[in-house]
Amino acid sequence: MTLLTNILDYNQQFVQEQSYEEYRTTKFPDKRLVILTCMDTRLVELLPKSMNMKNGDVKIVKNAGAVVSHPFGSIMRSLLVAVYELQADEVLVIGHHDCGMSAIDSHQILDKMKDRGIPEETLDTVNYSGIDLHDWLKGFSSVQESVAHSVDMIKNHPLMDKNIPVHGLVISPETGKLDLVVEGY
Repeated sequence: MTLLTNILDYNQQFVQEQSYEEYRTTKFPDKRLVILTCMDTRLVELLPKSMNMKNGDVKIVKNAGAVVSHPFGSIMRSLLVAVYELQADEVLVIGHHDCGMSAIDSHQILDKMKDRGIPEETLDTVNYSGIDLHDWLKGFSSVQESVAHSVDMIKNHPLMDKNIPVHGLVISPETGKLDLVVEGY
């Protein structure tokens, strides 16, 4: 059996037993909050539990490192939609200690791409198209500085409502302890 088969089999039972009932809510966050955080597996349940959040309370946007790397990319678009269409009145950027993005090496990732069959010509084409792959794939050395940078990009975005508080925090993936980096009020 494949992982996908296992997921689909479980899902069929989940729906048949109406297990979804306890998760019913609306598309609007009850606590009027949107969170940008990392996709780290340790945070899937720990982050909301450590903040007393349940299904329906918040919008959660995830990516590698909780980073806003482009002012007009999909992360910023998602945050703007949460504010203007889905009634979020505050933004939290939550990075975490021991983040994989803090140890990332663009050269190693590109080598792994080649090892998996991405031709050098494809990488050259992307580079010649104006994308600096090393810059695009770079990580960060300080999670606090990265969070502060993302907060700054969101807060100063030309399309963001200036009355929206944007906060920055760092969570421990071991204990769930939150440390304040930027208080946005």
